[in-house]
Amino acid sequence: MTEHLDRLTPRQIVFELDQYIIGQNDAKRNVAIALRNRWRRMNSPADIQREIIPNNILMIGATGVGKTEIARRLAKIADAPFVKVEASKFTEVGYVGRDVESMVRDLVEQAVGMVRTQKKEEVKIKAEQAVEDIILDALIPPVHGSAARIKTDNGSDAMPEDDAELNQRTRERFREKIRNGELDSRKIEIEVQQNQAPSVGMIGGSVDDVSMMNIQEMIGNMMPRRGKKRKVTVEEARKILLDEEASKLIDMDEVKVEAIKKAENLGIIFIDEIDKVASSRSGGGGGPDVSREGVQRDLLPIVEGSAVNTKHGVINTDHILFVAAGAFHVSKPSDLIPELQGRFPIRVELNSLTEGDFYQILKAPKNALTKQYQAMMESEGVELEFEDGAIREMAKIAFEVNSEVENIGARRLQTVMSLLLNDFMFDVPDVIGADSHIVITAEMVSEKLSHLIKNRDLSQYIL
Repeated sequence: MTEHLDRLTPRQIVFELDQYIIGQNDAKRNVAIALRNRWRRMNSPADIQREIIPNNILMIGATGVGKTEIARRLAKIADAPFVKVEASKFTEVGYVGRDVESMVRDLVEQAVGMVRTQKKEEVKIKAEQAVEDIILDALIPPVHGSAARIKTDNGSDAMPEDDAELNQRTRERFREKIRNGELDSRKIEIEVQQNQAPSVGMIGGSVDDVSMMNIQEMIGNMMPRRGKKRKVTVEEARKILLDEEASKLIDMDEVKVEAIKKAENLGIIFIDEIDKVASSRSGGGGGPDVSREGVQRDLLPIVEGSAVNTKHGVINTDHILFVAAGAFHVSKPSDLIPELQGRFPIRVELNSLTEGDFYQILKAPKNALTKQYQAMMESEGVELEFEDGAIREMAKIAFEVNSEVENIGARRLQTVMSLLLNDFMFDVPDVIGADSHIVITAEMVSEKLSHLIKNRDLSQYIL
């Protein structure tokens, strides 16, 4: 499980994050160290492994500066299960809120999905062979009937040798056609397994989520699986049957055990809007602050380390990495209860984005907005080009709008790009045909977006 982490040194992790996130070097360094520490812990002597706890991180910064993106990219780099939750969803549990343990159950579901996908990839070749045989049987049924059979010396039935050879040669010829995609459009009839799991409702008493899931699964397993015949093309049949055959080849009990281990040792839970549940110390002691402090106390045992029941088994949260984030405009980190503060020892303040940062965000990352729009236009056969001056002008306008209205960080660039290019996106391909070449200049940006700066009533442009 740690093989993938072997090559991920802190410097390499920061380098990977730099491909998608501009600036915020302090935050990148801290998450890189936290990720590498996981490899260090799992490669430490067994008697000390359980004692090494993760250094959970509290990110402080305005919206749109990259807090969520850093955590999400970190999980992708580490091939780790990742769940993002908003702390405010846990307020008033029992009325409109969610149980805090649900985030751990979601993490396990993510891990099960990742391990299942990995296992299916391992048995893909065997599954493809099984699918080929099913499709062949549908295209060329085995030869049956008395006319095609002879009696052997011991009295058993056997197919005449010439018929058997002919059938086998035909099947091999068709197998090649299937592999080459020559029969993809031909219709065949296949049988697809369906699980007749009924919807279950409970009357009388409240049932927690885990119990309800277990009841549903138990009843679903008791019900017989029924096959449903469908007429589909060979191409569609291959997709439908491949997943079914791969599932038959993997051991789900092994998947669950491995998934829980993966979630326990590599899982990352990102708790956003943690500042929304911070209680104001100057307040009275009643009202909404009670609910907020209650959420913090519910979160505390999960972050400290506890056993949580899931439909796949019990998971210990001791070594899950928790990353909390908040803007802390109204409240302060010190408004969190001391016990929860202590569980996030690493604090990182993310910088507000500058005009230069916006320019780099539009130009440098692998998933830059300019590259996204170019890819979409390219799918229509249209070449879209941004002059450097145009990118600088867009960055300038986005920064000025953020300064004059509510600062929503890099998300403002989505507004700017959308307003700039909507006319082109509408005209392609009806008015602007394939093989066209569109050049976005600084003058064009100024002309189309100048009203954003001049108009003081900018509420319609706030995302």
